[in-house]
Amino acid sequence: MNMRYSKFLTILLVVVIITIIGLLGFWAYSTYQKYSIMDDASEAVDEFQHAVGAEPDDNADNETPVENATNPYDNLQSATDNNSTSDGNTVKTYKGFVQVGTIEIPKTGAKYPVLAEANKKTIEVAVAVLYGPGLNKPGNTTIVGHNYRNGMFFSDNKKIAVGDKIYITDLSGQRLTYIVYNTYETTAEDSDYMVRDTGGAIEISLSTCTDYDSSRRIIIWARAE
Repeated sequence: MNMRYSKFLTILLVVVIITIIGLLGFWAYSTYQKYSIMDDASEAVDEFQHAVGAEPDDNADNETPVENATNPYDNLQSATDNNSTSDGNTVKTYKGFVQVGTIEIPKTGAKYPVLAEANKKTIEVAVAVLYGPGLNKPGNTTIVGHNYRNGMFFSDNKKIAVGDKIYITDLSGQRLTYIVYNTYETTAEDSDYMVRDTGGAIEISLSTCTDYDSSRRIIIWARAE
């Protein structure tokens, strides 16, 4: 009886050790993948801004994102990799997709390329334009990104508050500062924030899933200074 019990404990211990090793391995891989993506994106942002001649803003804050996935926008169609832009600027790409600008959010540490078209493939590597006239143009342009609850993309948008700054650089090299003036949650079916009338002002809306419910969205409104 004691021998059987001893064997059982040995087997249980081995299983526990293997499980712990597996979990540590998964955590290490996930962490490496996360920071690899963030480093690639940050480098791409710097390269884009240098290429288009954007002036750096020495007053921009640089706060570090914090940890902690819901996958928004699963209903988006498959990616189409366009190779042209409507404004005549030289086409720039990131990970094989057309890039139209960059976004920086000091409050969350987000620093990513903005891709031309939001779909399943593009928002796996960056954030993207879902609707609107285009970056830094009159009207409202909606930018969407995943919430993986790990600091990547728009995972920390819940920390953004009224008065926070967002920086958008476009293909012409224009880098505008946007001031957040509204934040709220809504349903996935709500699209009023996309088509809202800005009265000619240059605005953006950021959209991502909430931490606890992929059928709800965190919406951020911001207006260019």
